[in-house]
Amino acid sequence: MKIYFRFGLLLAILSVVFGAMGAHALKEVLTDSELTSFQTGVRYQFFHAIAIIFFSLFFNDPGEKHSKRILLLMSLGVSLFSFSIYALIAFKVAYQPIMSILGPITPLGGTVLIFAWTYMLIKSGDIWEKTVKKRDK
Repeated sequence: MKIYFRFGLLLAILSVVFGAMGAHALKEVLTDSELTSFQTGVRYQFFHAIAIIFFSLFFNDPGEKHSKRILLLMSLGVSLFSFSIYALIAFKVAYQPIMSILGPITPLGGTVLIFAWTYMLIKSGDIWEKTVKKRDK
């Protein structure tokens, strides 16, 4: 769980860096639509960084397979979603052919995030029971 905790912290740091970059350096370079997409990537990244940090601390039983799967799905989903948006923005002018490859990755990342949250909902009873029982002992 420590690796997810650290990954969540790294995502939080990068979301502040990318958010500042979008608010200042990219504001003059991107269209309003592109800037909105970039900000969406930053926002999703930050929210999921906080979720990953929280869940890695709260669901801290290393043997709990559902918690590990949820954290893996969230980490993978937010990486695919947000970083594909960043890559699309970075390569928009210089490497136009990459756009056709990166474009489909963003919705794939979003789908993985939806699956992570749905899986957590489905397994919430099991996770809750194990977490509360462990804490009450």
